[in-house]
Amino acid sequence: MNRKFLLLLTTASLLAGPSFAQNPPATGRPNNGAVNSSGQNNSDKPVSGANSFTENQAKSKIEQAGYSHVTSLKKDGNGVWRGKASKGGASMDVSLDFQGNVNASK
Repeated sequence: MNRKFLLLLTTASLLAGPSFAQNPPATGRPNNGAVNSSGQNNSDKPVSGANSFTENQAKSKIEQAGYSHVTSLKKDGNGVWRGKASKGGASMDVSLDFQGNVNASK
């Protein structure tokens, strides 16, 4: 009887094992994309995350969004590039997150 119970318990744990090892669902990031390649923002504010853009790539991405005179770029503790830029004759603070979202500070 103990052998049958042990065999049943071992079989049940092997069958149930992979379900416990699954990763939890992703949370809190719009569309959960690593890089926004559509050219459109998927968030109206910067999304925190590990940012792999170099300073030159960040500047280019911000310029592609219609800004000019991009200066003072620095990556903050949340992985968001922040700096100053001009658009439509006005100077403003801008940000670039790890997904490629470019936003002006409001």
